[in-house]
Amino acid sequence: MKHMKLTKIFAATAASFCLMGASGGAHADPSYPNKPVRIVVPYAPGGTTDILARIVGNKLGAILKQTFIVENRPGAGGAVGSSFAAKQPADGYTLVMVVESSHAVNPNVYAKTPYDPVKDFDPISNLADVPNVLVVNPSFPARDLPALVKELKANPEKYAFGSSGNGGLSHMNGELFLKTTGTKMLHTPYKGLGPALTDLMAGQIQVVFDNIPSSSSLIQANRIRPLAVAAKKRLKILPNVPTYAEAGLAPMNNPSWFGIGAPAGTPAPILAKLNSAVKQALESPDVVEAIEKQGAIPDYTTRKEFADLIKSSNDHWKKVVIDINFTKL
Repeated sequence: MKHMKLTKIFAATAASFCLMGASGGAHADPSYPNKPVRIVVPYAPGGTTDILARIVGNKLGAILKQTFIVENRPGAGGAVGSSFAAKQPADGYTLVMVVESSHAVNPNVYAKTPYDPVKDFDPISNLADVPNVLVVNPSFPARDLPALVKELKANPEKYAFGSSGNGGLSHMNGELFLKTTGTKMLHTPYKGLGPALTDLMAGQIQVVFDNIPSSSSLIQANRIRPLAVAAKKRLKILPNVPTYAEAGLAPMNNPSWFGIGAPAGTPAPILAKLNSAVKQALESPDVVEAIEKQGAIPDYTTRKEFADLIKSSNDHWKKVVIDINFTKL
């Protein structure tokens, strides 16, 4: 009789553990994080994704009392780093920057990607909305957007624009620009926007479709010149630069989103803890100031809101790819 009672107790205990596992690790390690956490950035150092990862990562480290290390793994428009992150243990110690280029553009411009932007990742939160900016080498003859279009039409394929890589967001923005304006430029892909901006300043290329954070300091130093920004209204840091909408290119007037996620299967309590920490970070005056100083807009979201944003953005770029007759890579 006693043996039967003990058997029932063990069975009930085992069932309890099974339920906890099925609920996404309801009792995941409460001490998380108890060792360094890495944030995989699928782009080269110096770009927008890298800058935002470091700003928010430093604050997450202070909030969660653990070191957050940024690890750059550039290549294939964000596919190399994203694919790497998707294959890492889902234990909360590898996070990844989930951004519009790698998680909404790539799936629509590549015939096949080595990762699924939805199934292979658990969204944590968006971090910031980032206005795009069209920048040129200071020696470029055009001083404004209409003049740029006129120059490009007069000299088709004489000039080149650089991007973060084939199929990346900056590349697609360039292709959308060419389609919308009826102009032609050569495309020069790089492993990230940092190297592209270096060549822009050196005059190796003439145009880059960038994001404000990675271009901001160079613009302020007059090393590159902005002609238009993608934003709802003119930016405080660039009051004399018109939006694409003001310049008559409304299809280009969409800011980009930059968020953070984890490999699929990461325990729900860890994701919730990270989402809460991100919320606290984005409410911190020093983080807000650092992000806004880059020309970006802090944007905390719930996990569901971020998942919905990823889906709607995928739908948008699917339509764009069709509209511009882009041949998948």
